[in-house]
Amino acid sequence: MLENYFGPEVIQRLRTGRLGDHLDAFVATLAEAGYSRLTVQIRLRFLSHLGEWLRRTRRTVADLVHTNTAEAFLTAYQRRLRLKNGDRQTLRDFVEYLQHQGGAIGLGAEASPDKGPILELEQRYDAYLREERGLTDATIQRYRWFVHRFLRERFGEEPVAVGQLNARDVSSFVIKDASSVGHKRAQLMVTALRSFFRFLVQEGETTVDLSASVLSVPCRAQATVPRYISDQEVEQLLRSCDRSTPVGRRNYAILLLLARLGLRAGEVASLQLEDIDWRSGEIRVLGKGQIRHRLPLLSEVGEALVAYLRRDRPQSSSRCVFLRMKAPRRGFTRAAVTNLVRRALARAGLKPPFKGAHLLRHSLATNLLRKGASLAELAELLRHRSLATTRIYAKVDSGSLRELAQPWPTMGGER
Repeated sequence: MLENYFGPEVIQRLRTGRLGDHLDAFVATLAEAGYSRLTVQIRLRFLSHLGEWLRRTRRTVADLVHTNTAEAFLTAYQRRLRLKNGDRQTLRDFVEYLQHQGGAIGLGAEASPDKGPILELEQRYDAYLREERGLTDATIQRYRWFVHRFLRERFGEEPVAVGQLNARDVSSFVIKDASSVGHKRAQLMVTALRSFFRFLVQEGETTVDLSASVLSVPCRAQATVPRYISDQEVEQLLRSCDRSTPVGRRNYAILLLLARLGLRAGEVASLQLEDIDWRSGEIRVLGKGQIRHRLPLLSEVGEALVAYLRRDRPQSSSRCVFLRMKAPRRGFTRAAVTNLVRRALARAGLKPPFKGAHLLRHSLATNLLRKGASLAELAELLRHRSLATTRIYAKVDSGSLRELAQPWPTMGGER
């Protein structure tokens, strides 16, 4: 693979260096991700400095994966040369590549250090949430963040003895952290901790279920009104996409999925090529709880997807429908979809108080309700498990609410 980028002398030097056994395979991943020939050459030159530094300091490739060697190299590199844009990312990508390869490149169990009891427990908790609870990776990451903070604060560097946990440990952590985060995040924190304590009981780590000792955060599900934009503003947002360009056609297709089908940002990001059933005119969506739903593929949405897939989607081994146009050509993340909506709102000159991707889901439901759709129909469209989740939209139907309003009470019948 290196032959596509350098001459024989440079290739000989790279392959005889400390990283020589790994560069050909790493370059293959860069090429597959769509990096240009010049970018690959720049990245390899940077890695050649890394290999030479490892040799001089008598470190191994395994040290890059399991210690703070990468940061030590960057510090030493900056003493001699200027760190260029992309160098840090190159190092992160290479270390990530090594971690993914594992034993296939000689970094198997014999090179792995003790992962630590906290990490091992968290990994088991991850597997529990994914396999038994069916939670998405994004939700698992949020849960684990709170659990990690709790364990670190309670045990620090000491051995983890979950059997010693008590209600006082839990209450003090919740009270302390709830005061420093927002209402929604505090609710997520107590949900994560309750889930973790139930996991400990199920795994036999403790006989005391501490989930009941987690303090509650008041739930005000009906205290707010869904934030939305009007039908006219939705159309204005869609028109902001320059559909004469590949990026514009891709963004237009994403916005249509959000605005016409009410998909969540994570559902758009996880959409796979095989999820589009062109023959039956349906699209399969992986929703909350890892449940797959079948939605009608509206002609407008289908035409936008065809235009993007036939003309603009980069060549890639990834099965994700939507890919980055620039290297690395990988699938979208939930955050990337949200940022796409925010940029589109700015281009369209719209300034709603809430600018996330969920704005379009709220807007679809609100505008349909105002046109006469029932709450039951909205619940089916939005794939809500409980009709109570859909009732919040009843508050935006000001016309119907006005009919239910009672006259303002007055003294002596005067107004």
